[in-house]
Amino acid sequence: MDRFSIKDMEALTGIKAATLRMWETRYNLVEPKRSTTNIRYYDQDDLRKLLGVAALMRQGAKISHLAKMSPEDLHQAVCHQELGPLPLDERLEALTLAMISLDEPAFQRLLTRAFDQCGVEEAMMDLIFPFFRRIGILWQTGSINPAHEHFITNIIRQKLIVAIDRLAEQAGPGPSAGPSRSARRYLLYLPEGEFHELGLLFASFLLKARGQQVAYIGANAPYPDLFVLDQQYRPDFTLFSMTSSLAQDSVADYLTRIRQDFPSCTHLVTGPLAVLAEDQVRWESPLVLVKDFKDLIERVEAYAAGMSVAI
Repeated sequence: MDRFSIKDMEALTGIKAATLRMWETRYNLVEPKRSTTNIRYYDQDDLRKLLGVAALMRQGAKISHLAKMSPEDLHQAVCHQELGPLPLDERLEALTLAMISLDEPAFQRLLTRAFDQCGVEEAMMDLIFPFFRRIGILWQTGSINPAHEHFITNIIRQKLIVAIDRLAEQAGPGPSAGPSRSARRYLLYLPEGEFHELGLLFASFLLKARGQQVAYIGANAPYPDLFVLDQQYRPDFTLFSMTSSLAQDSVADYLTRIRQDFPSCTHLVTGPLAVLAEDQVRWESPLVLVKDFKDLIERVEAYAAGMSVAI
């Protein structure tokens, strides 16, 4: 059973701990459980209920009314409010509730609406990645299992692939479709042992939306394959992320090999492992540390304009 402390609930729902305790006493909103060592905790049903309460209260509902509603009625009320435009906090709460409930239709609706209303780039930057950061506590406490992670990641991945395909459709058929003749060539991949490609897919969208030529290799690319790709595709840039692990090398060792084996193109390196190793790596041509997507966008646009960018 997933267990949440009152601090977890405050972080995830935005309801202050003191307020939650008052609601427990006055309205019997939720009833905390006790561990064998008499420590209070909340379960997933409590989290679902409080996420729904928080979302509806932001729309003006009264706690005295919400406390009388069944979990099913709360869920239906939240689904109904999805039909209108939502501020960022409500969107985050609705996404979290849909994830916890494994409610694919609700998650799909929220994503589709966000993409349609804000555009893919803004929705990813201002909603999806903050959503991942906001629910990071669930990974840290082990309260989300792999099923939840795969559930949301695969839905977002599908949406990004559709958005990338639409870029090609918008360009239209014919020899003028796709990247311009002045476009730079980018090779996108994840090293061996790396499988978290959501950020890489979004990077592919950003590059193609800016008229760049992209060869997308995806996750877990064997190092020997890079030699073949380098010879056949001859990229101006590679872009890869170092997120969780490497099959053989340390971060510094892998980047040393990249520098030596592929000196003719610029290597844009991103991801938490790369950022953590910033002081351990000699960041000079052809290696460039890219700290976030805003940094990537600025560099890509500068490269496309023929401007030099300081490493």
